[in-house]
Amino acid sequence: MSASPTTISNPAPIPVVVAGALGRMGAEVVRAVRDAADCTLVAAIDTSPGKEGADVGLELGLGELEVAITADFEGSLCQASQAVRDAGPGGGAVLVDFTHPSVAYDHCRGAIAYGVHPVIGTTGLSPEQLQDLAIFAVKAGVGGAVIPNFSVGMVLLQQAAAAAARFYDFCELTELHHNRKADAPSGTCLKTAELIEELGKSFNALQVEEHETLAGCRGGLRDSGLRLHSVRLPGLVAHQEVMFGGPGETYTLRHDTIDRSAYMPGVLHTVRRVRQLEGLLYGLERLL
Repeated sequence: MSASPTTISNPAPIPVVVAGALGRMGAEVVRAVRDAADCTLVAAIDTSPGKEGADVGLELGLGELEVAITADFEGSLCQASQAVRDAGPGGGAVLVDFTHPSVAYDHCRGAIAYGVHPVIGTTGLSPEQLQDLAIFAVKAGVGGAVIPNFSVGMVLLQQAAAAAARFYDFCELTELHHNRKADAPSGTCLKTAELIEELGKSFNALQVEEHETLAGCRGGLRDSGLRLHSVRLPGLVAHQEVMFGGPGETYTLRHDTIDRSAYMPGVLHTVRRVRQLEGLLYGLERLL
């Protein structure tokens, strides 16, 4: 799944639709779009009870933004699409989605259908769903991006893990998140495992016959032999550790997100690039 960016000048502000606008990540996106000179917020979608029609800026303590909260996802896409229907190549509106795994596929497909460029930060899409969306994006001629993690630091960790995998045959991954995260393991952890597995080798050959006295305590087992562990606790934001083991040593890579503002440079970078893509891109590293 790949997409090729082209360089097209488009000085008009980028129209941005935010889905999940009152959530933790959505609120950060609304704030970032407000502060970005080259972006303009055109719709704020959220299904929180009693918030329909309220100004999203006032709800988030940002001052009045003159954008009303709505639960009408399809209507918002239609309105955004119609507003820029003659934008041409490199133009159009952008959807930034931080909602729930149960609707991420439908939101992405719906955006493509309306000619709105999806930037999906919601994790939990299956490989089959990603493939289907990639095919649909190419057929529709609408660029999009599915980004498991918008942190530049996480991209660096993943690249370091992929490089280290050449030298170690034993590796386990642990991801830690707040206890309101719906999917496990996280999309970021799965993406890290996939990058390690691109080497084509197997990991963690059994040294003894293992037996779990508590089912699942050894984590999720992938075909490559990698094991993935998930922790969910209040007080956490988003954290990942990749530990390699070898004779007489361990090598540990760790990334900690302590505030969601860390994701915003990556979000804005993707918003600025997605309209020049020729298909669906997966992973921030392909845009950096």
